[in-house]
Amino acid sequence: MGSGDTAGGTVGAGYLSIKNRGAQAKRLVGATSPVAGHVELHAMTVENGVMRMRPLDDGLEVAPGGHVEIKPGGYHLMFVDRKQPLREGEHVPLTLEFRKAGKVDVELVVERVEASAPTGRGR
Repeated sequence: MGSGDTAGGTVGAGYLSIKNRGAQAKRLVGATSPVAGHVELHAMTVENGVMRMRPLDDGLEVAPGGHVEIKPGGYHLMFVDRKQPLREGEHVPLTLEFRKAGKVDVELVVERVEASAPTGRGR
């Protein structure tokens, strides 16, 4: 897991990998973090050569036995109205909210936006 941060802005992007070890699909429907006013789940796509970002209002499904990468250039978490600057190496608490599976607490590690391979650990 890792976290990217926009330089000097009030938003940041979070990245992680979610694995579903269960027999039923899980749907990520939201997230919260004490470092942001709110956290949004977005998808980034390229349409006619233009990058577009859109919120995933119905969440993101993780198939049984499958995994989803939330990474630069695809799905990502937006930390909106950040309450403080994020510093490289800092650990940021994040609570993922799943429709039926409930809440899961994880930690993201702040990395530079240019970092090619986010790393980190769950709690």
